[in-house]
Amino acid sequence: MDILDKIRRLRIEHNWSEYQLAEKSGLTQSTISSWYRKNMQPSIASLEHICSAFNITLSQFFAADHTGLIDLTEDQLRMVNEWNRLSSSQQKALIAFLETL
Repeated sequence: MDILDKIRRLRIEHNWSEYQLAEKSGLTQSTISSWYRKNMQPSIASLEHICSAFNITLSQFFAADHTGLIDLTEDQLRMVNEWNRLSSSQQKALIAFLETL
């Protein structure tokens, strides 16, 4: 898999410029453009930021089809997207709550 090509394809699918991806991921535009100029692979930490911007997991990024490993209903996809916005402590609290149900 060509990671840079995958990032480019996702960016184009979202109609984002490199600048918009940088803004949404919290990375600098110079970092993203340097990957392409120098043909460098992003670090896992940077890739996590990229995936967060696209509201996908690393697993989904590396899956053959970036829409996910399984088909999700609209409500399930909404839950995953909301989960990705939670902090680690909020995620743990939500899991604890769900386990009480």
